[in-house]
Amino acid sequence: MTVGDLGEFGVVNRITGRLPQGAAVMLGPGDDAAVVAAPDGRVVVSTDLLLEGRHFRRDWSGGYDVGRKAAAQNLADVAAMGAVPTSIVVGLGIPADLPLTWLDELTDGFRDECAVVGASVAGGDVTRCDQVVIGVSALGDLKGRAPVLRSGARPGHVVAVTGRLGYAAAGWAVLEEGLAVGSPALEEVVAAHRRPSPPYSMGPQAAELGAGAMLDVSDGLLQDLGHVAEASGVRIELDPEAFAVAEPVAVAAKEVGADPLEWVLTGGEDHALAAVFPSEVSLPASWQVVGHVVEGAGVVVRGREVGRRGWDHFE
Repeated sequence: MTVGDLGEFGVVNRITGRLPQGAAVMLGPGDDAAVVAAPDGRVVVSTDLLLEGRHFRRDWSGGYDVGRKAAAQNLADVAAMGAVPTSIVVGLGIPADLPLTWLDELTDGFRDECAVVGASVAGGDVTRCDQVVIGVSALGDLKGRAPVLRSGARPGHVVAVTGRLGYAAAGWAVLEEGLAVGSPALEEVVAAHRRPSPPYSMGPQAAELGAGAMLDVSDGLLQDLGHVAEASGVRIELDPEAFAVAEPVAVAAKEVGADPLEWVLTGGEDHALAAVFPSEVSLPASWQVVGHVVEGAGVVVRGREVGRRGWDHFE
C-alpha cells in the first residue's frame, strides 16, 4: 500500500498517530499551529533540508535511518548553541508511490531521535513531490544561559571536540565503493553514515563550562572551524597528533585506500561538537583538546597541507 492509496489526510492521521508529545509541547498536531512552552522567554530555532539523492539515498538508507538523521542534524544545531532541544516540526514532500511502510519507518525515526533528548515532533506539513524532500525545524530552551555563538573565540583559548569524527565520511566511502559490509568495523561506519549520534548533552555542558564559541561539525571540522575563525577574527591552529583515529575509520580507510585523518578533518555529518574554552577550564574527559586560538585568520593544521576542507552544497 502506498501514500497515494491513503490520500493526504489519511497520511497526516497516520503520521500523527505515531507521535507522542513531550512535556514542552502544550498543543501538538491538529490545529493550525503547535504551541511549545518557552519558560526561558527565548527560543533557539534551527532549520535544515534533506533532499533524496543529495543528502541520502533510499537504496542505502531505510526510512527509519533517514528520519533519525533528519532529526539529529537539527537537534545537534540546537545543542551547539548550548540549548536543550524541546521539539521539531517537519515539512515533508513525498511521492505518491512511496510505500506506507517507509513512511511509518521515517516517522518512527523522527520520534525516536527526538526521544533521545526528551523532545517530540510538534507538527508539520505534507505534500506530494517527485522525490522525498524533508525540511525540519528544531526548537530549544536555553534554560537561562546565554547562547554560545561562533564569534566568541579569543587568542589563548583551547579548541576541543567531543563526539565522533570521520565515521560518516568513512561510511559514505564504503557505500560509494560498493564494498561488501561484512566486518564489524565497516558495519559501524556505514551505520554512522546512515544515522549519526550527536553528543547532545555536551552542548549545554560546554555552555556551563564557559565555552567561548561552539558549533556542530556538519560540513567537516576544518570547514566549520573556519566559520568560528572568521566570526571571531582569529586564527585556529590544530595539532594533527591530537586526533585519535578510531579503529573502524582506520579499517575503512585501508579498504578504500584513503587517508583516515583526512576524513577526521574534513568529513561531515557526524555532528560532533567543536568548541573553544579559556585555557584554565578543566575539561571533562569527553572533550579532547586538539588545538588553540591565536591572533591571525583562518584554520591551519600544523605540518600538514590541506586541500579540500569540507562539504559545500554548491560544489
